[in-house]
Amino acid sequence: MNKIRILGQQFKMISFKGRQFEKTVILMTVRWYLAYALSYRNIEELMLERGFKVDHSTLNRWVIHYSPLLLNKFKSNKKRVSKSWKMDETYIKIKGKWNYLYRAVDQFNNTIEFMLSKKRDKKSALKFFKKAIKSSGKPSKINIDKSGANKAGIKEINSKLTKKIAIRQVKYLNNIIEQDHRFIKKKIKPMLGFKSFNSAMATLNGIELHHMLKKEQMNNFKKLNVFEQFYSLAA
Repeated sequence: MNKIRILGQQFKMISFKGRQFEKTVILMTVRWYLAYALSYRNIEELMLERGFKVDHSTLNRWVIHYSPLLLNKFKSNKKRVSKSWKMDETYIKIKGKWNYLYRAVDQFNNTIEFMLSKKRDKKSALKFFKKAIKSSGKPSKINIDKSGANKAGIKEINSKLTKKIAIRQVKYLNNIIEQDHRFIKKKIKPMLGFKSFNSAMATLNGIELHHMLKKEQMNNFKKLNVFEQFYSLAA
């Protein structure tokens, strides 16, 4: 089994074996889709101009397959976030229906966690907060909107804690995450909605990953630009 060691930890290498195109071509097209407001057909045309005939359906399969793998590699190298969180949801269309992308950033606009959900209720909010706490540790305070479901989710977590998480519901304090949503929505707009929940989640993994790289959230890679950081995850 091929493995790579990063910062003293071992990870299974991301495999490109059996693919029709070289690793560098695959990573470049995947990054283009995740980084810019381009459709698969836009990238298909750009590649044809460079002498590569890649069908848009193949590009789609690459993004769905490699985005979660690259995100998992990044998570082990992600910088720590602060304990002051801003949490909110934004809308994502899947098969013509609205779904909900739960997201949280810290006071410095570092992405803490994200989660796609079919529903917007206490159960979904609780699931998101548990996921965020598992990946980033317990916050000291969380600012949310006026959603009763989000507040109920935090209260249930607090019921099991000795030191409670402070709950704030101050609208202007969430401006930072509402602005951050725009970077994600900008990438999604040319996609004209997702065809399935699983493909949406896989693609959002990649979009959020690239957004975190842009925000310099990967440890020990200050000397690398964003595309070098992205490619290093598959080294």
